[in-house]
Amino acid sequence: MDLYEYQARDLFESYGVSVMRAQTATTPAEARQVAEELGWPAVIKAQVKTGGRGKAGGVKLAKTADEAEELAGQILGMDIKGHTVHRVMVTEGADIAAEYYFSILVDRSERQYLAMCSRSGGMDIETLAVERPEELARVGINPLVGIDEAKAAEIAAAAGFDEADRPALEAIFQKLWEVFRDEDATLVEVNPLIKAGDGSMIALDGKVTLDENASFRHPAHEALADISAVDPLEQKAREMGLNYVKLDGNVGVIGNGAGLMMSTLDVVAYAGEDLPGHPRPANFLDIGGGASAEVMANGLSLILSDADVKSVFVNVYGGITSCEQVATGIVQALALLGERANKPIVLRLDGNNAAGGRQVLRKARERLAGVVVVATTMDGGARMAAQLAAGTATVEDLRDAPEGKN
Repeated sequence: MDLYEYQARDLFESYGVSVMRAQTATTPAEARQVAEELGWPAVIKAQVKTGGRGKAGGVKLAKTADEAEELAGQILGMDIKGHTVHRVMVTEGADIAAEYYFSILVDRSERQYLAMCSRSGGMDIETLAVERPEELARVGINPLVGIDEAKAAEIAAAAGFDEADRPALEAIFQKLWEVFRDEDATLVEVNPLIKAGDGSMIALDGKVTLDENASFRHPAHEALADISAVDPLEQKAREMGLNYVKLDGNVGVIGNGAGLMMSTLDVVAYAGEDLPGHPRPANFLDIGGGASAEVMANGLSLILSDADVKSVFVNVYGGITSCEQVATGIVQALALLGERANKPIVLRLDGNNAAGGRQVLRKARERLAGVVVVATTMDGGARMAAQLAAGTATVEDLRDAPEGKN
């Protein structure tokens, strides 16, 4: 879960990291009031979960109350890389003597954490890494040790900071490590980390990504989630306990297992390349190892409620769970859905007792008529689902096709 800047700022402050005074506002009038309380100059910053706000005009400096209200009005409602601004953070101005960069992230290739630090802050780290890689220090972090005094000193030295600035920097590195460790984060980034005119080090901007797999250890993290920014279908899936991600296509996809799902997305996209409208996957939905009637009904109900979906491809591999059980669950799910099962569905079963699963579907053939087509191969099933979404075939057409005869 990515946090908004104001949430990262509050988190940093709770760990003793120096930050600027700030409050959020959702209207220009509120922004004016906050700016007046904080004093001048004030900075109005768009709160969206994407970078490049400054370049897009989402960060403005206000020197008067009228200016603060006017600039907030310009920023609120702005579209920044597909993100609409619904909130701004109003912060006091900073006396910036120098800008630095610091981050901690997961280094999966080395199976450890990685600290990145540079004296060249305030610019995109990707640009810095490409154009001036020698200015970006990369220091591995042992997860069992973290950033202690010795590691903090190593990072400061690797980045080439002046001796006089190192004690303050090393202290803030250690505090940011505490944020990363204690909040189960996968990213903590400060850009810029500034040196103020009085020599103090302040986190002027922050990005934090929390590991949702560790949310059971952090009940307070639930309050950080922005439900309004979550796709309604994804939120509904979360409430059902389903692993679902909305995509931009029109073929609903259900599978069991992340690897199978990724492969299914690929074959559906490939199958639709030469068809009208180029049908492609509308979602990722992994129902896990089991496929009970309730889970399957929830999955189908979720996908069928997506107005973008024109057809559904259910691709299940029976491992521990028998395909016969899966097929029984599918039939029961369709019975539970009733009239809501109103879009063509292609079913493909393989693996443990696939023949038994197809037999269950054949027995229910009359009840499933007009809605369901049974496929024998993944490629064939994907092609059928794409044809149905494109409108180049009907369920009746495909039930008489070789792939539909099971």
